[in-house]
Formats: sequence, structure tokens, C-alpha cells
Amino acid sequence: MRGKDSGVEKERKPWWLYLNLLGLDAPLIAVIWLFLFAQTWRVDYHPWQAYAALGFAVWTFRIAMKLLQGSMSSDDFSFPMVHRKSLKVAAVITGFSAIILTVMNFPLSVYPYLLVGAVFVAGHFALTLFSSREENEIGYAKHAMGGVAFAFGTALTAHVYLPSLGLRELILSREFICFAVLCLLASSAMELWERTGKPASDGEAGSMDEIALSLPLTLLGAAALIFAVQDDLMTARPFYYGILTGAALLQVLNRTRGRFGLETLRVLTVLCLLAPGIIFKSYPLGG
Repeated sequence: MRGKDSGVEKERKPWWLYLNLLGLDAPLIAVIWLFLFAQTWRVDYHPWQAYAALGFAVWTFRIAMKLLQGSMSSDDFSFPMVHRKSLKVAAVITGFSAIILTVMNFPLSVYPYLLVGAVFVAGHFALTLFSSREENEIGYAKHAMGGVAFAFGTALTAHVYLPSLGLRELILSREFICFAVLCLLASSAMELWERTGKPASDGEAGSMDEIALSLPLTLLGAAALIFAVQDDLMTARPFYYGILTGAALLQVLNRTRGRFGLETLRVLTVLCLLAPGIIFKSYPLGG
């Protein structure tokens, strides 16, 4: 009986949830922030194929993660399981499209970046598969690797068009580190909210998880503000203002999450990352 009810419930999803259900949220976030990376680093030549390749690649991995998580779930009526055949076809098409665009349009220097990115992605998949399934334990290592992989893939698509710089400069850049931290905090926040529900803490473990989210968000926002103020040429200020805004929005959402259901929280979490990129991508640059 519960299975039938679950199946009916899955068919009645409101239209605004399909951005998340279809995995289109991650590609949109990546493409918007790619523009910010390119703008911040003053990339002179940045073809549209770079944005298309990134969007297709991220969507492929997003679909793969949804199918992996769906296969690990006992809910056969979840969206990924009900539509797994269509999602697999979409993943193959977008994956090949990303490969073709990369081979035909990117400089040869992209391949060392891709090798490092592949290690991050493989690590995220491995941690997702083998991470602890304890009910009250948050998979911080999994989220950290996922945030680094997502941020690295987004940033490299701009950084590879800066021939005078290499992998070391990308990995040590403040912009990459700040965006990776923002992504991993957004990811871990969603798992925390799924496990603990309303903001009222359930014992010491719940309190520690709350601190593990609120404190890094506060520190990230403070660091972004400091980096923005230190940027005398104002070329990086839009980026850091975006980081600051995203951290602030996640902090507000964490405090008010008891008003929303989990599906709404997923969409709002996406908006916390998407809105700052849209707002600050047209911010006037100095210099």
C-alpha cells in the first residue's frame, strides 16, 4: 500500500521541482559561476563551447549520481528509478557531447586538468558508495570531495584559457577554494536537513552538526568580505560578493528551514548558489 502511495506521489510533483529532479540545477550553477570565474580572471578568449562542454559534463555526472543514489535506495518509485532508462540515455548523449566539444575546442593543456578532475570525481563516487550509512552521521568527506570536484571542474574550464598559469595556481587560488567550500557546505547542509529536520537540536550530535554548518558559513562569508576589500583593482569583487551572498543565504535558510518541506529545501538550496552568480555576473569591474 505504501509503495502505491509513493508511486502516485511521485507523479504529482509540482513543475518547479523538475529542475532538481532532472538534474538541471547543477549545470546551471556551473555555467553561471564559470562566467564569474572567467570574468574575475580576465579570460580574453572564452568560446561558447566551453560553457556547453561544462554544462553537458556536469549534467552527465549529476544524472550518474542520481542513478547511483537511486540504486542504493530501497524506494523503487523514486524519480531516478522510475525514469532510469531515459536518464541513462540522456547521460550517454550528454557525455559524448561533452567529450566531442572538449576534444575539438579546448587547448591541449586541458588534459592534465582533466586527469586531476577525474581523480576528484572518482573519489566522490567511491566515498558515496562506501561511506558510512549510519543514520545520524553526516558524510562530510563525501561532500568535501564532491564540492572540490564540482568547483575544480567549473574553474578549470576558465583557467585552462590562461596559458601563463597552471594547475598549481588554480588549486591555490582563493576563488577556487572559496567556491569549493561554498559547494561542500551547501551539499552537507542538505544532508543535515534531511536527517535532523527542524532546527531544534536533538542532543549533542545535533548541536555539533549545527555548529559544523553555521560556523564554516560564517567564516566563509567573513573571508569573502575580506578578500573583496583587499581587491584594489575590483576585478574579483563580484566573485567574492557572490560567495558572501551564497553563504548568507544558506545561513538564513538553515535558520528558517523548519518552514519548508525537504523537496522545497532542495530547490531553495540551489537558488542559494544560483542567485548570487546571476546577481553579480554583470557587476561593473574596476581597472
